[in-house]
Amino acid sequence: MIKSMTGFGKSICELPDKLVTIEMKSLNSKQLDLHLRLPHLYKEKEPVIRQYIAQQLQRGKIECNIGIENIGSSSNYSFNHQLAATYHEELKKIAGQIGEEDTQYLPLLVRLPDVLATAKPELDEEEWKAVMAGIEKAVASVNDFRATEGKVLEAECMNRLSNIDASSGKIVPFEEKRATFMREKIRKGLNDLAEKGSVDENRFEQELIYYIEKFDITEEKVRLQQHIDYFLETIKDNVSNGKKLNFIAQEMGREINTIGSKANDADIQKIVVVLKDELEKVKEQLFNIL
Repeated sequence: MIKSMTGFGKSICELPDKLVTIEMKSLNSKQLDLHLRLPHLYKEKEPVIRQYIAQQLQRGKIECNIGIENIGSSSNYSFNHQLAATYHEELKKIAGQIGEEDTQYLPLLVRLPDVLATAKPELDEEEWKAVMAGIEKAVASVNDFRATEGKVLEAECMNRLSNIDASSGKIVPFEEKRATFMREKIRKGLNDLAEKGSVDENRFEQELIYYIEKFDITEEKVRLQQHIDYFLETIKDNVSNGKKLNFIAQEMGREINTIGSKANDADIQKIVVVLKDELEKVKEQLFNIL
């Protein structure tokens, strides 16, 4: 079963004081190209997240965005009451010494060092378990999407391979016609030479072997059929292997090109053009197969 590299997944973790949204999308790429956007709170877990996504999704241009929305009443700020009280007493003493009567110290107190500080949040184990479960759910959604898209790609490839198989079979009658033509051409040449009394049997055999080797496409057709069978076998494997399928398609292309170069026949060349066109459409699909 093949998988596409295109996929999308999303999950939302509902925590007591926040919502964590995880969005993940994947596009085709030769290698793994993973981009993570994480809140500062989860930065310490980035290696773990990267390793998990890489193991599960393997290949593709992958973007993973994790966002936090605070919904509770918890504050990220702390007010140092004891320090503020100490500052307040000192300010009153100074005010008394200089005869200052204004006692509105609060606006000044909150600006003094360490009175009002931003609390550095720490990731607790329960929250991390919930977030990791959300990541796993988003990855599973991406894989489901990939599997669904993979079925479409598989059907398209199977259809194109069927067309290649059927079209290659149409070469046979034209090949027989071409063989008859070449046989008559050689015979005519032989007769012309015989009339002149200058037939060199060794040279004739050499020319005959040359033409046979030059125009015979039997081996290419056999290898092309073997590659088609191997492609169809590989595409049905339990694991998706786009790179392997691409290598097989390249070998198919070599055989088709050789058939075209040996054809020396307009009708066979037309079939070769069809074969190339169908194979290119297969390759276009292979770019997106995992």
